[in-house]
Amino acid sequence: MIRIRGRVPRKVLALGLPTAWGAVAISYKMTCPLAQQTGFEARLATSAVFFAVGTGLILHVRKALLRELRQIRQVAGVAQSALLRPLPPRIDGLTVAAAQLSADRGASVGGDLYEVIATEHGVRAVMGDVRGHGLAAIGTAAAVLGSFREAVHDEAELGCVLRRLERAHARHLRERARAEHPSSGAEPEHPVAEEFVTVLLLEIRQDGALYALNCGHPWPYLLSGPQVGPLTRADPLPPLGPFPLPPHLPAVPCGHLLPGETLVLHTDGAEDARDAHGRFFSLPEALRKAAGQPPQSLLGSVFTALLRHAGTPKDDVALLVLHDDRQRKRPPGARGTARPATTHPQPTTHL
Repeated sequence: MIRIRGRVPRKVLALGLPTAWGAVAISYKMTCPLAQQTGFEARLATSAVFFAVGTGLILHVRKALLRELRQIRQVAGVAQSALLRPLPPRIDGLTVAAAQLSADRGASVGGDLYEVIATEHGVRAVMGDVRGHGLAAIGTAAAVLGSFREAVHDEAELGCVLRRLERAHARHLRERARAEHPSSGAEPEHPVAEEFVTVLLLEIRQDGALYALNCGHPWPYLLSGPQVGPLTRADPLPPLGPFPLPPHLPAVPCGHLLPGETLVLHTDGAEDARDAHGRFFSLPEALRKAAGQPPQSLLGSVFTALLRHAGTPKDDVALLVLHDDRQRKRPPGARGTARPATTHPQPTTHL
C-alpha cells in the first residue's frame, strides 16, 4: 500500500505540471489585454510567454525521461547481477576472473553467459552465447544457466549435463512460442524458429585432467608460459536449438591444466571485432602480450587492447579466465597442450 500511495502523487504531478503550463498559456491569450494587441511590443511579450511555456514543458519531459532511464538501468543492473553472479576470486585452487563488455553503450545485459562451480566431479565451467540481444536473449541465458547450476551437482557425466541444458532450452523455447503465437498480437524481434545458443562445457578434475563438450562455441585458449594456443582443434557439435544432440556424448579429453597455466574462455565477439580498416582483433596476440599477469589484470589488458583496436565492439564480448594455482605433482605424461581429438564435423557457429 505504501508503494501505491507513493506512486499516485508522482503521476498526478507528472500530469499536473504540463496541464498547469498549458492553462497559463491559454489564460494569457484569452484574458490578458496585451495578448489582444497587434503591436510589435505586444507580439514580443506574447512570444516570450509562449517560449517560456514551451521551455518549461520541454524541461519537464526531459526530466521525466531521464528519471525513467535511470529506473530502467537500475532494473537492468539487478537483472544482470542475478543472471551473471559475481564469481569468487578463487574456486577449488583456481584463480578466477570474468567480465563482459556490452556492444550497446549504457547497456548492462546481453546474451552472453558464464559460470564456474566446484563440484565433487571437479570444477565445471560453462561459457555460452545466445543469438540476439534484449529480453529474449536474457530469458534464454537464464534458462540455460539455471539448468547448469543444478545439473553440475547432480550429473556425474558431462554429457548428461549438456542434455539437461538442451531440455531446459527446449522448454524455454516452447514457452516463448506460446507467448509469440499470432493470436497474442506481438511481433517478436527474434522469433523462436531462429533461436539457438552456443555452449562450451569444461571440466577440470583434481589432477588437472581437462574434459570438454562444445556446441558451436569457440574453443578456449591455453596460456602455458609464453605459448598461446587453442585448447583443442576438435570439431564442435551444432549449437543447441536447430538440431538434437547425438545419442552418445562422450566428453572430449583435452590434456591437463598444469600448475601455472591459464585457460581463457571467450565469446566470438572478441575475435569478430574489427578496426576501421576491417582488420580482425587478434585475441591470441593480446593474450600473448598479457601472459604472466594475474587473471584480473589479464582481463583489463585484453579489454584495453580490444577497445583500442575496435572502439565499441559490434557484438557483446565476455571473457572468463581460469588460472591453476594448485600445488600438486605433475601427472606422468601430462602436458598442457591439447591432444588431437575429433568429434562431429560441424563448424563453429558465429552469432
